[in-house]
Amino acid sequence: MIHKRRTLAPKPSSPHHFLPDHDDYDDIFCQKCGSGDSPADLLLCDKCDRGYHLFCLTPILPSVPKGSWFCSTCSNHKKLKSFPLVQTKIVDFFRIQRPADSKKDSSLENRKKRRRAGSLVLSKKRRKLLPFNPTADPARRLEQMASLATALTATGTDFSNELTYMRGMAPRSANCASLEHGGMQVLPKEDVETLNLCRSMMERGEWPPLMVVFDPREGFTVEADRFIKDLTIITEYTGDVDYLKNREHDDGDSMMTLLSATNPSKSLVICPDKRSNIARFINGINNHTPDGRKKQNLKCVRFNVNGECRVLLIANRDISKGERLYYDYNGYEHEYPTEHFV
Repeated sequence: MIHKRRTLAPKPSSPHHFLPDHDDYDDIFCQKCGSGDSPADLLLCDKCDRGYHLFCLTPILPSVPKGSWFCSTCSNHKKLKSFPLVQTKIVDFFRIQRPADSKKDSSLENRKKRRRAGSLVLSKKRRKLLPFNPTADPARRLEQMASLATALTATGTDFSNELTYMRGMAPRSANCASLEHGGMQVLPKEDVETLNLCRSMMERGEWPPLMVVFDPREGFTVEADRFIKDLTIITEYTGDVDYLKNREHDDGDSMMTLLSATNPSKSLVICPDKRSNIARFINGINNHTPDGRKKQNLKCVRFNVNGECRVLLIANRDISKGERLYYDYNGYEHEYPTEHFV
């Protein structure tokens, strides 16, 4: 089971923030659809008091945000500023190794690509994970990296391609896969080598063929910039690691379960709001409709990697160039509200 975890936000302090159950608000309606239906999903702007359904906003809000909220008219959003397409700036932003500092592992470099067969679920004849295949054109790779830098800068997020353990949050020693309720599948040695190969390629600036784009309805989202084979490792889900108990009233909508421990007080989540990578911008399917489920082309899987929990996004079918990437935010609990997703 793996899902993005979204806990309920605390009750707002502002009387105008979320529509209260009061006769004075009977005439409130959504500025987008013109309806006053679904009052529990009507959100009021803290400046102009106009109402908006959570699911009518672009991009959609999964739940009431914590603190003050302003509509697009009152928030004075600045125009999205693209990251400079300058190699030195991109190299510094992502801390890419210079050629003189790069040490190649020939045993990993010369590994042959694997053929795909069977299902993603472990079976008698286990399928092997594939490393991503970077775009050959260095100029195009710079454009791909610049698109991610644009999204990270716009959201005030620092780039991090690994799990981070910050003072006051969960320590690294808390990330113990043996605590997982029911056990966690171990990533085989050969697949660990593939994962390490992906990381070493990215450190040299050989990135997965992905482009971050901004969609008026979905917000930032990710597209395949070349054909991607089934079972390819797309990225690892990264961010700050914290105890779930510390995040019960957090309004972040991108928290990911890292460890679902038998003892709930030891359960961990990944919080990508301050430090993260491209995984933060990969969107979820509407798993309430057949058409929504058909869009899924990634699987989110937790693995035991050398005794620690890690979360990987893996292609669960062939993905065409230009196709947007989607996975199911929900596991068995179905607690993430996706019914209004595009």
